[in-house]
Order: sequence, then C-alpha cells, then structure tokens
Amino acid sequence: MNYKRIHPLDLINLKKADTCIVDVRTPAEVNAASLPNSLQIPLHELTPQALQAAIKNNGKDGSKVYLLCQAGRRAEMAADQLTGHIDAEFYVIDGGMNAIQQAQILVVQTGRQVISLERQVRIAAGFLVFTGVVLGSAVNNWFYGLSGFIGAGLMFAGITDTCMMGMLIARMPWNK
Repeated sequence: MNYKRIHPLDLINLKKADTCIVDVRTPAEVNAASLPNSLQIPLHELTPQALQAAIKNNGKDGSKVYLLCQAGRRAEMAADQLTGHIDAEFYVIDGGMNAIQQAQILVVQTGRQVISLERQVRIAAGFLVFTGVVLGSAVNNWFYGLSGFIGAGLMFAGITDTCMMGMLIARMPWNK
C-alpha cells in the first residue's frame, strides 16, 4: 500500500483552491454528483502523463493528490497505478463519494440519476447467467458454459480484486 487514507471531513477542512482532488469515476457518475473543482480522469484513462497534464492545466498543487471514486476501491487502484511514476503523496478518500454524501459535504449535483458501475456489473453478470441457464435448458446444453464462464469471472474478480467486465462496461457509450 503506497498511499494514505483521509476522511472526507478532514479533506474538506484542509481544502484550498489548488488542492488536487482527482475523481476516477466514469463521466456519467461524475455528472450525477461531484466535488467542486475536482479533476475528472476516469480510471481506465488515467495515466501518469494524463494526471500531470491535468494538474498543470488546472493550476493545482500536485505534491499531494487526493483520489476519489464511488466507494474507495477504484481510488486505491489509481494510487497503486500511479505510485512511483509521479512525485506526489497519494491519499485515498475513505468511502469515496458515498462517504462524502453521507457526511453532507456540498457536492455539485445535476439531478440526473445514473446506475453505478458496480450495479451495472451485477446487472450484466446476472443477465448473462440467466441467459445461459435459459438457453442451456431450451436450446442446447452447451449454453450452460456461459453461466459457468461468468461464475468463473466473478470468482476471479473476487480473488484478484480486478473486474474485466467492469473495465469493459466503463468504456460503454452510456458511461461517457
């Protein structure tokens, strides 16, 4: 673990105009609710070069970078991905946007509701498992393999804490 954690209230207490908060959620999630003056770079587009360019273009202090996502896991992944490539201290905002909203910290909201990436993955996985079972029963036993494949993918995601389906869904047009 190459990052520190910070509680949302502690972050807001020290926040200045040049504080560098990087939101790694999908554009659709950011459009629904975001912290004012945060930089938005989706995790699947986050590179050290993209972050350095965003910091420079927005006049932020890049010595401490506060990473934000919906619940915390994508921010942790971003910290791991960036550590050693940028000369900065990384902080993961504990609990992400969920904790920020629970602490009743002011966020910019568009009123547009979006389905979180995690829920989209559960919906897609459930749909594919259900489809495999129905087609396996009605058409050909080989379709049960689809359900098995999705189950294996869910186990892999749980063991490695990386989700290929989530990365794929994050790139879908409705998440832009």
